[in-house]
Amino acid sequence: MTSSVCCRSCILLLSFLLLFFGGCSPQEKRNFSEDVWEKAVSQTQETDFYAPHKKDDRYFAPWMKMPDKNFLDVLGWKFFSKTNYTKEERAFLPKILPHALARIQETRGDFILWIGHNTFLVRTGEQYWLTDPIFSKRALIPKRKTPPALTLKELNTLVKAPNIIISHNHYDHLDRGSIKGLPKASRVFVPKGLAVMVKKMNKPHTLEMDWWEEKNLSPGIKLVCLPTQHWSMRINQGRNKSLWAAWLLITPATTFYFGGDTGYFKGFKETRKKYPGIDYAFIATTAYHPRWFMHYQHMNIPEAVKGFKELGAKYFIPTQWGTFHLGSEPAGFPGLELKRFIQARNLGPSRFKIMDIGGILKISP
Repeated sequence: MTSSVCCRSCILLLSFLLLFFGGCSPQEKRNFSEDVWEKAVSQTQETDFYAPHKKDDRYFAPWMKMPDKNFLDVLGWKFFSKTNYTKEERAFLPKILPHALARIQETRGDFILWIGHNTFLVRTGEQYWLTDPIFSKRALIPKRKTPPALTLKELNTLVKAPNIIISHNHYDHLDRGSIKGLPKASRVFVPKGLAVMVKKMNKPHTLEMDWWEEKNLSPGIKLVCLPTQHWSMRINQGRNKSLWAAWLLITPATTFYFGGDTGYFKGFKETRKKYPGIDYAFIATTAYHPRWFMHYQHMNIPEAVKGFKELGAKYFIPTQWGTFHLGSEPAGFPGLELKRFIQARNLGPSRFKIMDIGGILKISP
């Protein structure tokens, strides 16, 4: 039997299993409703954000259980959830600005550089902070649609020991090759359950933190680990064996919220109660189609904007769009949809910093 015939046979078999063993027919998929989902979120309790969130060596969100999904659900999404996009929507990607290293070397003061996906380089005072660094051509399987603004070599030329923040263990956020290629002297901050893995990536100065835990790193600089609504898994690490998180970096001049991956939840409101005065909110806009499959762990554009408003932040920086094709929507579609949403709702465009890859956003005092 040829490989193409085998492939077709496997697809037919999987489709049969999908149709007859519940992969594409659970009630959740047939009847997903935005109103029902919004009501479910509204009924969660804020006190649960502080509840124990580990049981039987697995982490979980105590305010809302993640719906059970299996391999057939994934196949149902890939084979049977079809969404039509226009030619413009399929082709849209962020601009790529060249010569990032040279432009950084000419930039004075604090700034934010978008390297790509969820990888940002932030200079604040004398320190550099790097979020979820991925410079590789692939996130395990998905291939980059756009190159990183800096190479690892260029970054290492610029910064001798950056502070690195990791949101969770998925391959587009924790890339082994990128972590190993960064300076050994770097400090790495990770959610619970990831320190051993990251230390093996040539990063001995790795610190684990739990939700709501705070660390005073130097005079006036504090890092806070915050809850999000997501999950974790790698080939060599079982489902939810490590935690997932957002991060708040508080400096004398500026406060940054690095959102990581999350579905919409009341945690944005709770974060604002405890930590008012956020300046820049880095919020994920990616992998939200199809909604029946993605709604728990990823926000669509209206939810992302709602979360931004509830954080009370001054500026919204959309992240994770334009690099990898992860959901059903094209890689660049979230950036385009966000622009349309801002215009349709007459939102103040100056508060939304939709960056180009390689773009440098100067931070005003």
